[in-house]
Amino acid sequence: MNDVLEETDSSIWEDIKASLAGNDLDFTSGSIGRAILILSVPMVLEMMMESVFAVVDIFFVSKLGANAVAAVGITESLLTIVYAIGIGFSMATTAIVSRRTGEKDADSAARAAVQSIIVGFLASFPIALTGILFAPELLSLMGAEAEIVEDLYSYTAIMLGGNVVIMLLFVINSIFRGVGDAAISMRVLWLANGFNIIFDPILIFGLGPFPELGITGAAIATTTGRGLAVVYQFYKLFEDHGRIRLLKKHLVIQLDIIKKLVRVSLGGIGQFLIATSSWIGLVRIIAEFGSIALAGYTIGIRIFIFSILPSWGMSNAAATLVGQNLGAKKPDRAEKSTWITAGINMLFLGLVGIIFIIYAEQAILLFTNEAAVVDVGAQCLRIISYGYLAYAFGMVIIQAFNGSGDTVTPTMINFFCFWVLEIPLAYFLAITLGWNEEGVFYSIIIAESVLAVIGFILFKRGNWKTTEV
Repeated sequence: MNDVLEETDSSIWEDIKASLAGNDLDFTSGSIGRAILILSVPMVLEMMMESVFAVVDIFFVSKLGANAVAAVGITESLLTIVYAIGIGFSMATTAIVSRRTGEKDADSAARAAVQSIIVGFLASFPIALTGILFAPELLSLMGAEAEIVEDLYSYTAIMLGGNVVIMLLFVINSIFRGVGDAAISMRVLWLANGFNIIFDPILIFGLGPFPELGITGAAIATTTGRGLAVVYQFYKLFEDHGRIRLLKKHLVIQLDIIKKLVRVSLGGIGQFLIATSSWIGLVRIIAEFGSIALAGYTIGIRIFIFSILPSWGMSNAAATLVGQNLGAKKPDRAEKSTWITAGINMLFLGLVGIIFIIYAEQAILLFTNEAAVVDVGAQCLRIISYGYLAYAFGMVIIQAFNGSGDTVTPTMINFFCFWVLEIPLAYFLAITLGWNEEGVFYSIIIAESVLAVIGFILFKRGNWKTTEV
């Protein structure tokens, strides 16, 4: 018996090492559990690094006071538009690249990759221009206090102005995930986050020969770190060996592929615009209760994001497995992969939720000692934690739809849950009933729970298995 356990342990460790090394493996045959493990480990670590991005800035900026934290929170709510577009393109890219990979057509996968990068570049320009020219007006529109609008708008201008690095990080990492090389995506985020951790304190507080730039330094640090990571991404795309390699012949605009990419992306972009713009609506409602409430909510949500992004990594594994197995004409294997991934995700995130329910105050105290902010942040984190099982299941099901290329169904689900249900409910509970920010927190878990139920019902119908990309 001990020999069996030792062999099993050895096999697991071998699989983990293979996943981190980025070995070339076929995910359309063999053990589904092994495929999930090999894909999930680097994807979870990648998302952990992305979640660190969500925490590092707020950790250092919180030393500058509640107004600075509120400025970051409002800017992040605006950046959700960038994330929505970037993730939307990423979903289409993963669906198409993984499908071509499952069909063993490496040349078509490379051509699709180039077109996705081109579209990502083009999409970033109008956002950058708007951010650079109208940062104060955007902050004012979001209900920021006068001091934030007048003194802290530089953070918003730089983050929106440099959004191209965010866009490319999303799109190119989705290329690597689509071909099953999640290890490279993981290393990219490690690199970006490593630079950010180094640059943040240096530029915010003016360490050594560097000037003290305050919140502006945080924006420069984050954008620079991400930019250097994008350079590394391009190096890996053109490298001689790897699961995907871009050649000179691929560097041409192909309108037929772009049309297909945009068609699939529209659903994804709409889906995430709906989901993420709902966060903007929630921020706008909470802004009615002042900077203290907004700062507490911002810290609570950052911790929430930190905790669920690893689970998002598991969800990305489901998307890759669904896409590749549909390409290999194995829809039943694609469905089974989804159910197994969802079960693992619920177990993980359920345990995280229990920890936050018990230790919410301690988590918020890592970022601020202001008693009023801690009270709001802890309340936010504790209430939201009650919905962690629903978040875990829902995100896997949604990503499975996206991996199949069916981005329309998740869009409709998100429209109902976030626009028809969540925002009106948040306003009703917070403003009409007078529950203040607590009403907003409860609206989040109600909407996410409804999403999980609807997603389960529609996924069981199986229409996604016939989606063409």
